[in-house]
Amino acid sequence: MLPSSKGLQFEEPLLFELGTPADSNHGVDIPPPPVHTPRLNGLARRTPPALPNVSEPEVVRHFTRLSQKNYSIDSGFYPLGSCTMKHNPRLNEALARLPGFAAAHPYQPDSTLEGAKAVMTELGRWLCTLTGMAAASLSPAAGAHGEFCGMMTIRAALNAKGRTAKTVLVPESAHGTNPATAAACGFVVRNIKAEEDGRVSAATVREHIKACGDDVAAIMLTNPNTCGLFEREIIEIATAVHEAGGYFYCDGANFNAIVGRVRPADLGVDAMHINLHKTFSTPHGGGGPGSGPVVFSKALAPYAPTPIVLDEKNGFRLLLSTKDSQRCGILKAYLGQFGTFVRALAYMMSMGGDGLAQASGDAVLNANYLAAQLRDVLSLSFEPPVMHEALFDDRFLKDTGVTTLDIAKALIDQGFHPMTMYFPLVVPGALLMEPTETESKETLDLFIAAMRRLAAKAKAGEVDAFKAAPTHAPRRRLDETKAARTPVLRWQKQ
Repeated sequence: MLPSSKGLQFEEPLLFELGTPADSNHGVDIPPPPVHTPRLNGLARRTPPALPNVSEPEVVRHFTRLSQKNYSIDSGFYPLGSCTMKHNPRLNEALARLPGFAAAHPYQPDSTLEGAKAVMTELGRWLCTLTGMAAASLSPAAGAHGEFCGMMTIRAALNAKGRTAKTVLVPESAHGTNPATAAACGFVVRNIKAEEDGRVSAATVREHIKACGDDVAAIMLTNPNTCGLFEREIIEIATAVHEAGGYFYCDGANFNAIVGRVRPADLGVDAMHINLHKTFSTPHGGGGPGSGPVVFSKALAPYAPTPIVLDEKNGFRLLLSTKDSQRCGILKAYLGQFGTFVRALAYMMSMGGDGLAQASGDAVLNANYLAAQLRDVLSLSFEPPVMHEALFDDRFLKDTGVTTLDIAKALIDQGFHPMTMYFPLVVPGALLMEPTETESKETLDLFIAAMRRLAAKAKAGEVDAFKAAPTHAPRRRLDETKAARTPVLRWQKQ
């Protein structure tokens, strides 16, 4: 029976279902293996493996058809932006594939890694220059790992001073990894509620500090915050924490909005991770590769983890030793995600300081354009101006029978990947839209028109159509929760 198709899009079976050992159209003839005595202690295979018996054209067509079912940044707009996918210039890929970089191995002798160490040193310089910080640790493998690095360094600094402070202040709107990281490092988390405008108040922070006495170790604050807003009182907050003897850890997940516009060090930040895979273009879709270098103020630089690349008179030297008891140790094997380092540095150097500032400005402009064009039909959670993302909630869907999830699924039929849903958790039914700096006005206008159509249909009572969506996708509405909790990882012949 022929597979069904829609236009030129075929319903594609698994590769194992395309051919069977009984088929006669062999792609290649392989002579039988010589007779041998198994040495697997009775565990040798008793039946031949169920490998697909397909020709080269069939293999090429199979994977090409699968690729046509993928939604990628090369085929369309991602309203969830740098959190998962943003444009990655092809120049980055070309440089990351240079033989000396692509074939670099952590077990090579140091003398053969001068180019790699030069890249890491230059990347660290760029990160310190853009943030105003004194030192950078490149080894953390992702944002949450960067948080862990920063908080471990803060703990090392407190220990060196003989302080036993345990309390870390964390706003309720923070990424979930913030309180988890603090707890994993042995701290006690104290939640801080945001004000009605979505921001943290310096007065509220001072109240919590007063209640904690001398037990304040640090604050973990995201700026711009998870609601897409700039924390206006951040300098006052930093001052209050420093006066209490604590340190200011800034979650740098949203650094994309302020690169070239403000240096976190000037805001009083002591440590901040930077998601290279979000801020500096490297691809993050599909789960990786992530990279979360951490930059440190002068107060924390002596306690930063190793390895560190030192630029000395006779060349570059890797500081690997942990004999210095002040440092918080080694967080990761080897030197970090080197391919991501190359891509990020290529992006920085090709853009230059002025280009990076324009990129962050364009990201903010695009988000405010979405907010302005949709606020009359959607529910804008907080008053603009916003930063790099526009946050809406489900108030506009009240009494319609349509949910945030329904809107997201229906958006697929409109030709767009869904936005971030139900996050941040402090906003009921959240629809978080991050257009990034590379999207044109024409693209944003198409998305805006699609969202306006969906809002009109929801208010017109077309509930059944929303519950059935998506109808044009290769697969209909799936139970993502069940798929995540009980995945089918092994194909079995029916």
